[in-house]
Amino acid sequence: SIEVVTFGERMDGLIAVAGCDKNMPGCLMAMARLNIPSIFIYGGTILAGQFQGRDVNIQDVFEAVGAYAKGDMSLEDLRDLECRACPGEGSCAGLFTANTMSTAIEVMGMSLPGDASIPAVDPRKKDRAREAGSTLMQLLREDIRPRDILTRQAFENAITVVVAMGGSTNAVLHLMAIAREAQVELGLDDFDRIGRNTPYITDMRPGGRYVMADLDSYGGVALVVKRLLNAGLLHGDA
Repeated sequence: SIEVVTFGERMDGLIAVAGCDKNMPGCLMAMARLNIPSIFIYGGTILAGQFQGRDVNIQDVFEAVGAYAKGDMSLEDLRDLECRACPGEGSCAGLFTANTMSTAIEVMGMSLPGDASIPAVDPRKKDRAREAGSTLMQLLREDIRPRDILTRQAFENAITVVVAMGGSTNAVLHLMAIAREAQVELGLDDFDRIGRNTPYITDMRPGGRYVMADLDSYGGVALVVKRLLNAGLLHGDA
């Protein structure tokens, strides 16, 4: 959904709320193209489900379908897992494309700090929405626009954090598309260069053990950013 702030006959400011693989970068592309004061709000991640005493998410359902096909899981257990894996609202729990892009958007500075990891059902989301409204008014007063924020250094920071967290490779497609709208040169060589010099420091699903809500409980994306900044791997003044 998109909320538009209008004064007179022109569109002066933009708040976009999104929470899935394609509409999130789509919103950022529009912001960069229009280049009017804008802020992004992530719809939020889903919480992990509980199945047989362990945390599960949609990835476990995918794997369970294969286990059932092989005869390693009963149909009853498969159905039970399907009913428990997605316990409420929100984007897929692990570091799939949605949470990868929420991370990149926060790191680039187009959403409020902390927004990337807050679960959709968490009451803090409403507080963040109110803060986004007041922040947009500040952006309007100071005439700060997306292309002032979406610099090459901001994109390089986003790539670094995504690589360090083991994010979705779709970030390559989406960040390059956003960069094009922001009139920033960004290519595959940049991802390769940064990837070769960035350590993988998290343990996030689908490659690891934890989901976005787990990261949120320990400080969110800012925790990862702090580690990388202390290691001299980010542009600290972006």
